Amino acid sequence: QVQLVESGGGLVQPGGTLRLSCAASGSIFGINAMGWYRQAPGKQRELVARATRGGSTNYADSVKGRFTISRDNNKNTVYLQMNSLKPEDTAFYYCNADGACSNNPPRCGDYWGQGTQVTVSS
Repeated sequence: QVQLVESGGGLVQPGGTLRLSCAASGSIFGINAMGWYRQAPGKQRELVARATRGGSTNYADSVKGRFTISRDNNKNTVYLQMNSLKPEDTAFYYCNADGACSNNPPRCGDYWGQGTQVTVSS
């Protein structure tokens, strides 16, 4: 079983900065991609940023240039550096591991964290 735990959410003022972390734990031997998704009230869950094991990244247009995703493959951890935060960034942010493979039990699958709230408000 693979477990994802997010941290780093909170309340910040517009223009502020947050750094989200997501650590995957379990008998993991590989994760294809890790990413961050968010869902605001009344809106569809959307991809924020995603990073493959090989280092390729992609971002939502709305966060490009402001957010940076990074991975530590050895630690099975993904980070999201969020700069110049805007009120429209307010959402519940979820960590995702795509193609996470574990030995106990032997399985590869898609896993989600419990989420962390990010609120950008004056």
